[in-house]
Amino acid sequence: MYTPINQWAEDDRPREKFLLKGKSSLSDSELLAILIGSGSRNESAVQLCQRILASANNNLNQLGKLSIAQLTEFKGIGEAKAIAIAAALELGRRRRSEDAEELKKISSSKAVFEIMQPIIGELPHEEFWILYLNNSNKVIHKAQLSKGGITGTVVDSRIVFKTAFEQNATSIILTHNHPSGKLAASQADIEITKRLKLAGEQLEILILDHIIITESGYYSFQDNGIF
Repeated sequence: MYTPINQWAEDDRPREKFLLKGKSSLSDSELLAILIGSGSRNESAVQLCQRILASANNNLNQLGKLSIAQLTEFKGIGEAKAIAIAAALELGRRRRSEDAEELKKISSSKAVFEIMQPIIGELPHEEFWILYLNNSNKVIHKAQLSKGGITGTVVDSRIVFKTAFEQNATSIILTHNHPSGKLAASQADIEITKRLKLAGEQLEILILDHIIITESGYYSFQDNGIF
């Protein structure tokens, strides 16, 4: 039988629980319930949020990919509530990105993943980015080189190294995402990497690695001996 949240024991109400026990004590559905404030005639805000999360396999990354239109398909979720959910998840994504910004020094391929995953790891299309480093292996600049796929025509080595000189970079890390989730280098990936590496050697700007990013993992050319 459905019982409104305001009739629950005080310790079980999301807002009260947040104040009494702290934010870490709340489940994802309870935190979402605080955002939307109320459910529908037949289910509480918590129950509604449990159902929404279940549709995304209880995965916040997948939930963040739902459009406003998809969220409003749930009874009890209007446009304002859908926007509140989407806005909160976008804030979380930006927070992760800012946290990654603090990891300036690149000491491993994992450090690159931590910087780039919040930026390109969840995109539905491919993007190619360059990290520009100084002689202390600290990231001094990052830039998107192409969007929508990787081919020899869109990866322009002149732009890559022009930016390197402008930023006084001594080395570069290549990175792009695979929306499919496949952690493997294609022949095109390998050929583009070799071409840029050769050009970099002539200009005395090292290509340290090329890293493929997915939502939950990464593939390093350096770690896998492709270089």
